[in-house]
Amino acid sequence: MPFSHSRTRVAPVCAGALTVSSLLLTGLVAAPPAAAAAPAGYQNVRINEVTSSGNDTVELYNAGSAAVSISGWKMSDDSFSPQSFSPSSTTIAAGGFVTFNSPKGLGDSDKLVIYTSDGTVVDRVEWATDKAKPAMARCGGDGTGAWVTTTTAATFGTANASGCPSSVPAASKVRINEVTSDGADTVELYNGGSSAVSLASWKYVDNDTTHSAVTVSSSSPSATSIPAGGRVTFNSTLGLGDNDSVLLLDGSGNTVDSVTWATDGAKPSAERCADGTGWFRTSATATLGSANSCSGSGGGGGGTQTGQLLGGGGSLTSGCTPEAPSGTGSAPSGTLAWPGGLDVTIADNVCAFTTSTGPEGRDVSGLAFDPSNPSVLWAAKNKNWLYKLVKSNGLWVPDSSWSATGKQLRFLGGSGQPDSEGLTVGGNGHIYVTSERDNTDNTVPKDTIMEFDPAATGSTLTPVHQWDMTSQFPQLNTGSKDDANLGFEGVGYVPDSWLTASGWVDPLTGAAYNPANYPLHGSGLFFAGLEWDGSLHVYGLNSNGTFTTFGTIATGKSSVMDVTYDAGTQRIIATCDNTCGETHTFMKVDASGAIVPDVTYTNPSVMPADNLEGFAIAPTSTCVGGSREAVWSDDGVYGFGSGSSSYGHALYSGTFPC
Repeated sequence: MPFSHSRTRVAPVCAGALTVSSLLLTGLVAAPPAAAAAPAGYQNVRINEVTSSGNDTVELYNAGSAAVSISGWKMSDDSFSPQSFSPSSTTIAAGGFVTFNSPKGLGDSDKLVIYTSDGTVVDRVEWATDKAKPAMARCGGDGTGAWVTTTTAATFGTANASGCPSSVPAASKVRINEVTSDGADTVELYNGGSSAVSLASWKYVDNDTTHSAVTVSSSSPSATSIPAGGRVTFNSTLGLGDNDSVLLLDGSGNTVDSVTWATDGAKPSAERCADGTGWFRTSATATLGSANSCSGSGGGGGGTQTGQLLGGGGSLTSGCTPEAPSGTGSAPSGTLAWPGGLDVTIADNVCAFTTSTGPEGRDVSGLAFDPSNPSVLWAAKNKNWLYKLVKSNGLWVPDSSWSATGKQLRFLGGSGQPDSEGLTVGGNGHIYVTSERDNTDNTVPKDTIMEFDPAATGSTLTPVHQWDMTSQFPQLNTGSKDDANLGFEGVGYVPDSWLTASGWVDPLTGAAYNPANYPLHGSGLFFAGLEWDGSLHVYGLNSNGTFTTFGTIATGKSSVMDVTYDAGTQRIIATCDNTCGETHTFMKVDASGAIVPDVTYTNPSVMPADNLEGFAIAPTSTCVGGSREAVWSDDGVYGFGSGSSSYGHALYSGTFPC
């Protein structure tokens, strides 16, 4: 292992040392005062914005989940001579900003270093001529984004987004993605952009301000460029320790990225979750040179970082009545941490889904992105409503060109009030919705799948086809509305192309699945999730109104609330709410041709443990920076309860790896 420069120093054993020790013990020589330890969470504080114009203002951002004291902290410019500064506050709240005007003049080409009161380097940024005019800021996420020159007035004390350019240079999409202070002190870079980036003159340095930056290529001669979506690794020749940093510089001397970790935060490694985005956590296993596992504890560069819940707020409208969750259970054994970004944003307006049959605003359940138009998100609301949602100012809102208030659903013939729970988009572009019962007679189960044409006009939709499977579930027909409410909670359309390519064995024939054996079923099968026991029921829905039952699949969970097929991961996903610890089980076809659980993830830890019944992942065609959107729905719009920013909101938006 390379020499670790900032680790424990061993005093030489000599007479002089013994003499000084004896004098200290007898009190004849005063012992120097012990330096205050770096405060908890210091590594979560990031330089977020800086200007070399006017007052030379600096902004710090706390990317952690707890407040951090910055009392006694210091700063320096390229002289590396620490000096006290006067911040707008001596404490930075979680997700908060603090600003100060540099007591040292910051030049056109300069450096900025932030230190804790004991001299530990917190963060560092460097810039070339005029790169900090009007300001240099992190864009693409406060505390985590790429360093770029802002295009408008500086945004000190607030989020950087409004001052950021619409796109960032290709070089700014290269991120430090993983680093280890074990063994060879390896650093991994990841290019989240769409073009290769030359690293020929790029450099890196650690947190020792006496060290000169070292070229990446000198540490790894093959690391001269990084392809789009690719990775490059190199072993630091500076030595990386328990409390350390890595600063990455482009050929002009501008900071591209940086990471700081506390004691053991980079053992076995600190990794970004997901690749190229989000915050760092301590990994369970280092994956240098390949996709990050994101299965370790919150830690690494982020210490106890758990992400942030952003957005939300607003007053409840008349009649809007959130409902607390019930039936919270444990996650299945072996469940892994969420592999995507740790931050989550509340993604709807407060009480956005109040209807004539559901004035309380609850019951948004199934979600599905439209694969042919991923800017559209479909949502089913119990008590017979369907919504076509589009993004507006970062929120999912009803598409007013389709219906500003949603459309009502009826059973075949225009009757009843379907208890619409799950939905999926079929191969023909139609919307398929499940119902557990007719809400006009809610003690009797009515487990059906209905096909709706979204192009149909009018405020009410009736099915093109309807398939009734109620007789297959006599255990639900007890005269109890609670039992009747445990039927088809979700449904996912799975294309024949995946089933055949994966080698799925048809349970009806015992041979490889051959779609031609079922000429009326269309281009895929439908996997309906039964809330009663967490099983998936596989159907071919025929154009003549009949159906073929292919059998039942165990998910390994006690219940299931949504089902989706994700072409990006090539997996069927069975989602369960707080009943099963807020988990998503990804199902694959195994070597024997059976569909079985592959891996299970829980939600980002910043999210509430509620009846989060709906889940959808955007197609990979939407990927930006190695991530795509994931959306959840809270059936009870309860969030973290009364007084919280999430109270009265149904939709949450996060990211999932591409």
